[in-house]
Amino acid sequence: MINALITVSTFLTMEGITWLTHRFVMHGFLWNLHEDHHNKNSHSFFEKNDYFFVIFAIPSMILIITGSLITAFGYLFYIGIGVSAYGLAYFLVHEIFIHQRFKIFTHSNNIYLRALRKAHKIHHKHLGKEEGECFGMLWVPIKYFREALRYRKMHE
Repeated sequence: MINALITVSTFLTMEGITWLTHRFVMHGFLWNLHEDHHNKNSHSFFEKNDYFFVIFAIPSMILIITGSLITAFGYLFYIGIGVSAYGLAYFLVHEIFIHQRFKIFTHSNNIYLRALRKAHKIHHKHLGKEEGECFGMLWVPIKYFREALRYRKMHE
């Protein structure tokens, strides 16, 4: 039971870590890797921004390997699983659902998913590294839920 709690707690904590990393690293000193994600000048499938998948996978792999080999599936292993699960959720939500890098899940009338997509669209309206908003991935400000509800009521 404690291992499941560690994994879920880590997954939830990753949203805050993602917000901070996105705001202060990706829109900060590593903007040169993230910029092409906001300014689509290339029609290539891959972006420099994709290096962040590798950068963020390394701590997860280290935790999983260390936690399985050294601590015999101790807490480090389950922290690594939580980080890895968040990475998978990020890939599914950000790359597949929001940015449609693979053309599945193209339409949804779900309030949460509409609000999530709108918040990310607002994030991308800022083309520079300053003046951004909505830096998280799964946490959506309430104003976008209200907007999604209004949209649904107008189109029922």
